[in-house]
Amino acid sequence: MGGRPGEGLSPIDIVKFTSAYCATLPGRVPVPRNGKKYKVVVGKDARLSGRMVEHLVVGTLAGCGVDVVKIGLASTPTTAMAVTFAGADGGIILTASHNPREWNALKLLNHRGEFLTAAEGQAILDLAEREDFRFAAVDDLGHFTEQDYTDAHLDAVLDLPAVNAEAIRNAHFKVVVDAINSVGGIIMPRLLERLGVTCIRLNCEPTGEFAHNPEPLPKNLAALSETVVASHADLGISVDPDVDRLAFICENGEPFVEEYTLVSVADYLFERASETAKSRGITLAEATKPYSPVSCSNLSSSRALRDVTERHGGTYYASAVGEINVVIKMRETGALIGGEGNGGVIYPALHYGRDAMVGVALFLSNLARKRMKVSDLKKTYPAYFIAKNKIELRDEKRIDRILSEMKRVYADRDINDIDGVKISFEAERKWVHLRKSNTEPIIRVYAEAPTEEEAEALAREVIDMANRIT
Repeated sequence: MGGRPGEGLSPIDIVKFTSAYCATLPGRVPVPRNGKKYKVVVGKDARLSGRMVEHLVVGTLAGCGVDVVKIGLASTPTTAMAVTFAGADGGIILTASHNPREWNALKLLNHRGEFLTAAEGQAILDLAEREDFRFAAVDDLGHFTEQDYTDAHLDAVLDLPAVNAEAIRNAHFKVVVDAINSVGGIIMPRLLERLGVTCIRLNCEPTGEFAHNPEPLPKNLAALSETVVASHADLGISVDPDVDRLAFICENGEPFVEEYTLVSVADYLFERASETAKSRGITLAEATKPYSPVSCSNLSSSRALRDVTERHGGTYYASAVGEINVVIKMRETGALIGGEGNGGVIYPALHYGRDAMVGVALFLSNLARKRMKVSDLKKTYPAYFIAKNKIELRDEKRIDRILSEMKRVYADRDINDIDGVKISFEAERKWVHLRKSNTEPIIRVYAEAPTEEEAEALAREVIDMANRIT
């Protein structure tokens, strides 16, 4: 936030992007769903600039002749689901996700409550640049309504057949929640209390004054780990400011590792389907209907999801990096479960979006089912380590040359080039993914292997080779 227009998210930029979003509504929804005016849901996380941004966005929507449903402080998945609950034509979420307190952004949704595609997003950027807008006359201005959809969201989660609320209540779990002083402090304790879980709140006041770096990584969760151990809790839960990412802390204070959030949920769903198939004498595909026995994640996510899926007889698919790309692949394959290795769980039986609430409900169902400590549950999954590095380049033209050369050098390996270059070493159960950044002159280099040393060595091998390419 702040600075000159075009250099950050200034008030002028907010108005331009919101106006461009309104102008592109007819291209996505030719006729308003209510047959009258277009309707858009607006929700926000608790960051300090949220109220100011909300006023600008809501006023601009009304000025474009769009009716607005203001849902106030709400998680990203709550806002996404509110689009369908309200019968709206789109949604705008005011959040910068895991980024620091000085950031904010507009997350744009379609009429299904899903993020816009890259092409749709680019169309909005192009239109905002041209400033080719038309605003409504006074008699055609949009109107405002206010509605809280938090409980509707939680009702939908608890109504899922895969969520075993009774088993969770009978397990008498004690959980510590670190909600980074954002909207997770509103919705997550409410979910846990409805599940009969004793909830110890840490940073759960939605003040927007983040208590630590808001990205739910182990290095940022020292206080959560200490509180879990000191309170003899069964686990710790960390969410980012808009509650679409989820990470767990084991009862001993050690990280469960956010890559394994999705892995554990997928294991539970496939195991549950396998037992149904066996007991009824049907196939796994029949047991997962109306979905397919398929899991999806992006190319930079852990191989552990593939291993767990195949162990149960399912099939795994990878997509380009980005939530919408995972969603597209999930729709193509009819996937039962999907998400991203950053702790993002996408369960289509609820909705096509990352959702920490359904992630927690499914994880606790699994934990109650298996009756084991979280640290012991982690040991049942394939062990992998991911090394995350980058190559900084002054000459951006070198990026494409490096990626092309990597494909040539490793031509005898399994290559996936739908998003950068991913090189898989199947026999060694390891991979490396090189992907150029959209915002910086760098190549991100992620490498995964069964040990940390192997992952770092693979990353170093590739980086050293890249540095020799002119």
